[in-house]
Parts: sequence; structure tokens; C-alpha cells
Amino acid sequence: MTFNRTARVVFLGGLVVLVAACGNREAADRQREQLAAAEPFRSDVVGGQRGDGNIWTLFRNNDDPNTRIAVNRYIWTAALDVLSFLPVQTVDPFSGVFTTGYGTPPGGGRAYRATVYVQDAALDARSLHVALQTNGGAAVSAETTRTIEDAILTRARQLRLADGKR
Repeated sequence: MTFNRTARVVFLGGLVVLVAACGNREAADRQREQLAAAEPFRSDVVGGQRGDGNIWTLFRNNDDPNTRIAVNRYIWTAALDVLSFLPVQTVDPFSGVFTTGYGTPPGGGRAYRATVYVQDAALDARSLHVALQTNGGAAVSAETTRTIEDAILTRARQLRLADGKR
């Protein structure tokens, strides 16, 4: 008797959910538009395009393969210039990342390698991330990394001024 009662409750609950899912889509769309107009800072826009609201949009391949990330050319050039004593191993100007091999700076005795990530088009300190590593695999002090970042940003500003841009 308990099984029959449980089965009946589950069946009726499923039936209620099924009937509730058969709502009026046009009314729901109107209500969504009214809410979006009332609160313009909140929307259901994902990836710059408004979806049609069903789960299958998650599985579509709507990504543009030609999407590019903007990288500041002055920071990019300055980083290659400042770290010119390191041999470049990989370069990806589209994502803004390049890695170098181990090299010794002029007048220095310790070998370093660097990974540079330029993540924005702005000539700003937030656009640049440098990771340094010693030959033994140990991380470099934050002060040394900050000095390299400052040298790259200073050189980038010099390059921008040399181009006649303010």
C-alpha cells in the first residue's frame, strides 16, 4: 500500500511539473522585456548576444573563430626589447603571451626565464603580468619582478612618445 501511495504522489507531482511547463511563451517574453527595460544593468545577454532561452543554446558552436584579443603593441615591443637577453621560445601575439628560455642578464650571474602576459590594449600596469623563474626552478622575488615590469612599462611609454602619441 505504501508503494502505491508513493508512486501516485510521484506521478501527480510529475504531472503538475509537466503542465506548469506548458506556459505561454509570448507572455513570458513580454514580461522578460519589461524587466529588462526596468533594469537595464541586468539582462540575460551572454557573450554579447541574446539567446533564445532554451538549454540547447549552450551546446551550439556560436563562437567566432576569428575573435582576437587586443594587445598593446607598445607593451609587447617593450617587453621583447627589455628581455632581449633571454632567448624567445614561444610567441603568441593574438593571446598576448610569450615565453623565453633561460638567459643571464648583462652584469648578472643568475640565469632567469620569463613568461610575459599582455592582457589588455591599454598602456597600463594592469595590462602587464610577468612571471620570472630562476634556473633552479625557484620563483624570483616580487621586487625583482616589479623592477622588470617597471622597466617594460617605462620602455613602452618611451616608444609611444617616440611615435608622437601622447
